[in-house]
Amino acid sequence: MSTIKWINSKKYTGVRYKLLEGKDRSYQIRYKINGRLKEEVIGKKSEGITEQYCHQKRNEALNKAKFGDDTPIVKHKKKNFMTVQDLADVYFEDTIENKSNRQILGKYNLHIKPIFGHLDINTIEQDDIIKWRRTIKRAPKTVNSLVELLATIYNHSIKKGLKILNPCTGVNKAKINNQREKYLDNDELNELKNIVKDDPVPYSFILLSLSTGGRRETILDIQKKDINLKTGTVNLIDFKNKGEAYTGFLEKETLQYLESLEWSRIRPNDYIVGLSNIKLPAKTLSNHLRPVINKLFNEGLDKNDTKNRAVIHTLRHTFASHLAINGTPIFTIQKLLNHKDIKDTLRYAKLAPDSGKEHVYKLYT
Repeated sequence: MSTIKWINSKKYTGVRYKLLEGKDRSYQIRYKINGRLKEEVIGKKSEGITEQYCHQKRNEALNKAKFGDDTPIVKHKKKNFMTVQDLADVYFEDTIENKSNRQILGKYNLHIKPIFGHLDINTIEQDDIIKWRRTIKRAPKTVNSLVELLATIYNHSIKKGLKILNPCTGVNKAKINNQREKYLDNDELNELKNIVKDDPVPYSFILLSLSTGGRRETILDIQKKDINLKTGTVNLIDFKNKGEAYTGFLEKETLQYLESLEWSRIRPNDYIVGLSNIKLPAKTLSNHLRPVINKLFNEGLDKNDTKNRAVIHTLRHTFASHLAINGTPIFTIQKLLNHKDIKDTLRYAKLAPDSGKEHVYKLYT
């Protein structure tokens, strides 16, 4: 029976690990004291142990041997607790293959790490989460997603066997009362398209958005190889739902536009928006499109009027609204938008021609 070999950490000297069943790892630290090699098993990855934590434990051991137990330097560097950052390291290491994880990591680094990253996981209480939530100057939906992310980080280690309490448990969600209602009617759509028709970046984005209802990153990610002109279909990636793939469809105007691009000359890996093998940054798209939208539809509106202001995401809302207005069944709209919860789609039901308006109008005549 072969012995499982230790693997040296590529990042931290004196830290190594061996692979266990189920992608688990056992971590060990090694160091020399007075010429004698010392080896100490720290724990398993499933217990929340990370390479960074082992590195800190090794430094503690070396400082203790060099300065003694009562040295202030040792006490300052000693760490006998786990931090939120330790849990986050485990979570993001385990989910690194998820394409949407980059955006999630960015949110963690911006909103959670500065507040909780260095804190002992056992000292954070529900009141701390509630107070923190009140300080986040973002839309309620974003605030809820940040609390859910912190809860997910805790739960990930809990599921792996770490016995801790999740301080996010029982924290009520912020009320969402800023649901966007603005969608573009046919005259507004024609006006928008006519203004940008000579700029291929916003024009192609608008057509693909109005044809598929995809979110911004979904549209920017469409490459030639994702499109089948014969069947009028396009493969889409929903980055909001763990990079899930789904199918969209191309309406007549969009198909005609794509065919006019000298399709045979476009390389399979070229992105349609920008016609390059390098994906167009979201900021570049915004620089092209946002000023036009603001000038056409937002003049005179308060910047905080989220219900009535038009934004890039309004194109997705417009796609769904026109489907409902044309009598598309609500479950079909859900499928086309790749909504996981029908509640997210039901907002469009009031626009359907069979919503009951005609029946009520004639009720007492």
